[in-house]
Amino acid sequence: MSEPVRRTHNVRSVLLQTTGVAGSFPTGLGSTPRDPVPLGFVFRSRAKDEKAQSAVSAQVTDSKQPRDPQAPKGRPTPKRSVAQSQRRSVANTPMTRKDAAKRQREERRTAMARQREALAKGDERYLPARDKGPVRKFARDFIDSRFNIAEYFLPMAVIILVLSMIRVASLQNVALLLWLVVIVLIVLDSAVTGFRLKKRLAERFPDERRRGAVAYALMRSLQMRRLRLPKPQVKRGERP
Repeated sequence: MSEPVRRTHNVRSVLLQTTGVAGSFPTGLGSTPRDPVPLGFVFRSRAKDEKAQSAVSAQVTDSKQPRDPQAPKGRPTPKRSVAQSQRRSVANTPMTRKDAAKRQREERRTAMARQREALAKGDERYLPARDKGPVRKFARDFIDSRFNIAEYFLPMAVIILVLSMIRVASLQNVALLLWLVVIVLIVLDSAVTGFRLKKRLAERFPDERRRGAVAYALMRSLQMRRLRLPKPQVKRGERP
């Protein structure tokens, strides 16, 4: 082997012994480390690291430390008026026309059911305006406690109408006479009833508003007892 070839072979063997990898630089001449460091770690901002560490430590501290019941809750307690106005605003949220109509129908149906029940039981809370009050109640009890000729006006009118339709002169004359008698009796009975009721109301309720109570009672006397509303609360002959 010639001298230049031998020198080249010796240099190559020395390089292989020092580095252990063919074609790499020697360890003493700034070779790359065995575990390379990522570039992001080198160029990462220190301020971001500190903020992240402080946020994590704050979360751990808040989760481990119990809240003092007397400590402030972070917001002021609203006043009662403010809370009521908020609840009222929630209750008065705008609705569509269809929802509003449906709600009105339900409220009307509920009010009518209460009114029917009140008319059947005489409950003063849900009676119509024309039937409310102690004066109207006394007028109803006064009419329901006595016998009234006017309450039989409807059945007698039907009988007189049937007799007048029969083509017999004598029966038609009887029907006409009965009609006149019924009218006179009803007028007289209503006049006496109205006079007595007006006197009793003046004695019983001197300071109350009594306007229209007598007419209200006379209209009730024209109805049959079992068809009257509100239902009678006293028996016949019972003093109201």
